[in-house]
Amino acid sequence: MKAVLPYLSQILEGLLTTVEITAASILLAVVMALAAGLLRSAGPVPFRQIAAVYVEVFRGSSLLVQMFWIYFVLPAFGLQLSAFAAGVLTLGLNVGAYGAEVVRGAILAVPRGQIEAAVALGFPPATRLRRILFPQALPRMIPPLGNLAIELLKGTALVSLITIHDLTFRAQMVRSVTLETGVVFGLVLFLYLLLALTITGLVQVVERRVRKSYGVPRHAG
Repeated sequence: MKAVLPYLSQILEGLLTTVEITAASILLAVVMALAAGLLRSAGPVPFRQIAAVYVEVFRGSSLLVQMFWIYFVLPAFGLQLSAFAAGVLTLGLNVGAYGAEVVRGAILAVPRGQIEAAVALGFPPATRLRRILFPQALPRMIPPLGNLAIELLKGTALVSLITIHDLTFRAQMVRSVTLETGVVFGLVLFLYLLLALTITGLVQVVERRVRKSYGVPRHAG
C-alpha cells in the first residue's frame, strides 16, 4: 500500500477524467435516447426508419469496434476527432441506442384509451405527446435509463484503449510501476463502485422529483 501512495494523485486525475467522460456521455445518451425513442414511437415514417437504423446499428455491433471505428477510421474520411470527443461520441451513441428502446417502450406502455380520448378531444399530435404521453412515460423511463447510465460508466474503461488517461489507464500505469496489483485494482474497484452508487442516488432523486411533479405514486408504472 505504501508503494501506491505516491501515485495516488495520478489515480485521482484518472478518476476526474472518467467522471468528465461519464457525465458528457450520459448527456449525449439521454438526448439521443429521447430523440430516437420519440421518433420511433411517434415520428413520421422516414424518421422512424432512420431512428430504427441508428438503434439497430449501435445495438448490434461491438462498443469497442465502434470506438475504434470512430477514432481510427473516421480520419480517413476527413473527420478527425480528439480521443476525448471520440470516446464521448461512441459511448453516448451506443447507450443512447439502448435508451431509445426504453423511451419507446415507456411511451407504448401508456394506455391506448387515453390516446384515443386525446384524439377525440381534438388534441394535435404535439400536444398529445407533451400533455398525455410524455408525462406518463417519463417516470417509467427513469429507472432503466439509470441502469444504462451505470453500464455507460463501466464502458468508459474502454477509452483507455484510445489513449485517454482515465481511471483504468492510470491504474495500469501505477500497477506496472509498483507491481501492487491487488491494492491498485482494489482501489479502482472501490472508486468505480462509488461512482455507480452516486449515479444510483442521483437517479433516485430525479425519479422521486419527477413522480412528485406529475403526481405519480412510486408503485405506479
